[in-house]
Order: sequence, then structure tokens, then C-alpha cells
Amino acid sequence: MYEKLLKKREIITFDDVFYGDNGKEVYGESILTPIYDEDNAIRYIVAVTRDITEWSLERKRIGESEQRYRSIVDHNLDAIIIISPEGKIMEANPAAAILTGSLERHLSNRSIYDLIDDHDLEKFKGLIEKTCSGFSLESLDCKILNNKGKRLIVHIKTVPIVVYGEINGVYIILRDLSEQAKNMEMIKFMAFHDQLTGLFNRRALLEHLNERIPADHHPAEEFALISIDLDRFKYLNDTLGHLAGDEILKQVSNRLLQFQNECCFIYRVGGDEFTILLLNTNRSGANFFVGKLLTSFSRSFYFNSHEYFISPSIGISMYPNDGKDAEMLIKNADEALFRVKERGRAHYQFYRSDMNSLFSNIVTLETHLRRAIDRGELTLYYQPQIDVLTGKAASFEALLRWKNTEFGWISPGVFIPIAEDTGLIVSIGNWVIENACKQIKSWNDKGIMGIRIAINISPKQFQQPNLVSFIQSMINKYSIQPTSLEIEITEGIMRDMKETIPLLRKLKDLGLLISVDDFGTEYSSLNYLKRFPLDCLKIDQSFIKEILDDDKDAAITSTIIHLGRSLGLEVIAEGVERKEQAEFLIQAGCHKIQGFYYSEPIPPTLLEERFLIF
Repeated sequence: MYEKLLKKREIITFDDVFYGDNGKEVYGESILTPIYDEDNAIRYIVAVTRDITEWSLERKRIGESEQRYRSIVDHNLDAIIIISPEGKIMEANPAAAILTGSLERHLSNRSIYDLIDDHDLEKFKGLIEKTCSGFSLESLDCKILNNKGKRLIVHIKTVPIVVYGEINGVYIILRDLSEQAKNMEMIKFMAFHDQLTGLFNRRALLEHLNERIPADHHPAEEFALISIDLDRFKYLNDTLGHLAGDEILKQVSNRLLQFQNECCFIYRVGGDEFTILLLNTNRSGANFFVGKLLTSFSRSFYFNSHEYFISPSIGISMYPNDGKDAEMLIKNADEALFRVKERGRAHYQFYRSDMNSLFSNIVTLETHLRRAIDRGELTLYYQPQIDVLTGKAASFEALLRWKNTEFGWISPGVFIPIAEDTGLIVSIGNWVIENACKQIKSWNDKGIMGIRIAINISPKQFQQPNLVSFIQSMINKYSIQPTSLEIEITEGIMRDMKETIPLLRKLKDLGLLISVDDFGTEYSSLNYLKRFPLDCLKIDQSFIKEILDDDKDAAITSTIIHLGRSLGLEVIAEGVERKEQAEFLIQAGCHKIQGFYYSEPIPPTLLEERFLIF
């Protein structure tokens, strides 16, 4: 630049950029001014540089913003037209040219209203006027004219262009819906039909029910709502694969369709669930119809030359006796179906009013159970296991109790199956493990050592991959001896030796004791006792109950005790309620006795008073 000045002999202005020590970009504008001597020769050059970083960055940002804006407009698949408040087209993107069939330059300076169909012109003008007041709007049923005079149905969105607080134009964004309009019947069909089977879907069911039920709540003609679920279909689907399952569902649908007529409509409402709306019928007619339906399923289904038999479980609700609206009819038909599946499947049942209270109670209990831990409603009670030699208790079984704020005390026989079915048993089981460890720690802090607490582990919790690490973390958290914990498992867990043995060995490696609960009630195998790292057998109370009156129960109990002692296992009898039962067990050589004869399950404070010595 200096050399250029010397050649041109005039002031030079230029911009440059450099980087400071911290790497920050700095933009500068420099002015080079020549200084002449008396001979008109350049003796000096004065350089003045000013910092224009902020201005340069702002100019760069404006340029990038402009390019981003151009990208949004120019490359948008939707047509975008920019108009003045008066409706003059100021700019249009390539998609607008394609939509209207006109070149972009031919659209400029035209009135936007020339493109609008006469029938929609007033509505469109109102849209523009309101947008110019600051509102973004849209319309789904407006028509425009292309350059060949063809009407196109478009979805229009209008957005005000606000510059310095003033609206100086409107963006009009258009999307061609003409093709969708041609397929409207197909769209409607898909909205009300199941894609796999072609049957009506749940949405169609609700619409048809609402059409049949008078809005004024005056009962119309009776009809039946029949809810169908295919028995064991999930097993078939998992075994054969989803493609086979889909094919079977199609065959089931075709078999149900043979009943469809002007008074009978078939619906697939999800998975293997079907519903039939049987019009103009009473309870007797519905009973006869379902009989024919069950008969139709006596014929087998075929897939890949293999024969399969599928039975349906069926629940029925009647209008208006079982519900005066669609929701109640569906709910009550499903409740009747639930009762059928609960009682063995493959038959049908009409809804009865007494079903509602039981089923609703189960659903309500599940909701409360999900919040029981957070609400602090769960607690552990402990039942002592009396050593027959010393008459004292140093081991206790932890038993879960639930006192709900609304229902009060709820039996484990009620809420444990719900927890198992819903998977809540895993989080509840972890709560039990932690609180048992916490209780051991509390007793240890009071100087009570050598305590052992037995915890029941459900099959679902036993299958969790982090069970061992969780127990280890709780032992570490509360600094207790691993031998203070005993894990009780059922014989059902022991059937899968490949999975069970490694897990039991990991638990043993932690130092825990392992016992088999309810021994003798399932598929007892001496092979279990040989191969599994067990410490204790618990004789189920079903044997103890009749031990004094049934020679077989007495013989089985004595055999289990002898077997356990021979294998070096501790034997505990549970469910002991009478003195004579305890005497029999002591005479037979049982190590420990647990039951109401000594104590019912009690809270920790009462346990300390009765059984723990300070």
C-alpha cells in the first residue's frame, strides 16, 4: 500500500485484519497520506489507523443474517410471496413460481389478489387486513389460480413483516393441498380403519356408538357391545414371530367378518383385541350370537402349513342397562372380559354391576401403590425365628406392611400380586433391602450384634442384572456385616439352573446366607440342594398346619428336617401356631421355629422390647 501511494501520489485507504495476543480478531481501517517537500517530492507518509472491529463484525453479522434469510426463502419447498400492505407482490421464491406456473420476475409488481379465486377473495382480503394488524393467521381451504386458470387448493399462512416496530408487508406461505384433496376419501378410510386388517378401528367404534346413543339420553333400541381378546396370542406371537402373528390376526379378522352385516360391525381396537357392535338385540340375542362366535373359533387356523387353535375370551355389555354412553359401555365390556380371563379364559360373560367395584378398586390400589414409597406408607415388620436349643431369637424375617392414607392397612396378599403384575415389585424390593440394612445398622449402633434378617426376593427382582451390586452398595452404605442378611428365594426361581447358580454364587461371595422358602410346595428336587449354594430350608406352613392330624404331613416334615440336617443345612419351620406343633418339631430335630405361637410379625420397637437383650 505504501508503494502504491508512491506510484499514484494520492491518499490510499484500506482495511485489514490481524489477531491480538489472545487470538481476538481486530479489524482496522488505515489512511495513508503523503507529505511533500518544497520540491514536490514525498518525504513522509502519515498513517492513521482506526479500530473498526465492532462495525466490521456487525456488517458481517448483517451479511450472514441476510444469507440465512435468503436460504429460508429461496430454498423453501413451500411457496413464499412477500407483499406490501396494499397487496402488491414485492418478491416471490422459486417454489412460488412453480406453484403459480409463472416466472419470478413476472410475479413481481402484480397484485396478490389476481391469484385468488373469486369465491375466496373476500375471505382472503380479510386475512391480509387482520395480518396487517399484527396477527399471524392461516387458512386450510383457500383456492388460487395458476397461469393456466386451474384452481389449486392451498394451505395459506400469513405472517406480518415488522421493521422498526412498523408492519410494512406480509409473508404469504402457501402449500399445495390439491393432491391431498384428491385422496381425501382414502385419508378418511385410513382414519377409521385398521391398517393391518382393514376392519373398523377404535375411532370408528366411538363414532358409531355416539351415533347410536341419543344425545337427549332417551334410551334407543337395545344393542350389545362385545369385547374379544385372543387367548395366549402373545405367546404365539413371541414364538412364531410378528409376521406370523400378523397373518393370524388377518385370518381372525376374516373369520369375524363373516358375521358383519347391517346390524353387526367388527372392529380391531388394538393388538389382539377386537370389538363387535351388535345392533337391535337383547341379552338373549347376544347370548345366541356369542355362542355362534365361539363355535367359529373351534376351527383351526393355518400358517405355513402348520395348524394352530386360538380361543377367544369375551366380555359383553348391554345398552342401556350397562352404560348410557360410549365410554361406560366400553369400560364395562372390558371389565367383563377381565373377569373371564381371571377365571380361566375361553368363555364369555355378561357385565354385572358388582364387577365394577372390585375392578376399580384394583386400579385404584395400583395408583396408590405407585406412590406408597414416596409417601412413606410402607414399613417393615419382623417375625422372630426361635432357636429350639436356646429359646432365643437372633434371626428374624422381614415382612412388608402397607398402611395407605385412604384405605388403611392393606393385606400383602392383595398388594403383592399387584406389585408383581405391574413390575413395582422391583422398586419395592429394593426399598425392603435398604430398610432392612438400615434397621440392622440401627441395632448395631445400640450394641445389638449378631442379628440376622431374612428378606424375601421375588422372581422378577431376582432377574434384575444389578441385584448383586445393589445389595453390595447397601451393605457398604450402612456398614453392616454381610452375614447379617439372609436372602429367601422360592423353588420357582431355582428351576433355571443356568441363570440361578451363577447369581447365587455371587450372593454367597458377598457373604450373604441363602435359604429356600416354602420348601416342598413346588417341584422340589434333590438336585437343587446338591448344586445350589444354600444355607437354610424353610418348611412351608401347609405341612405344619396338619402335622398333628395327618401322618403324611408329619412324615414329609420329619423327612425334610432329616434331609436338611444331613446336608448341613439349617431347617426352619414356619406357620407354627400351637404348642404341640412346636414340640413335634423340637422332637424331630428342627433348628428354628417361626410362627404365631411365639410371635406375630411386629414393628422394630416392640421386637427390641420382647426379644433383644441390651
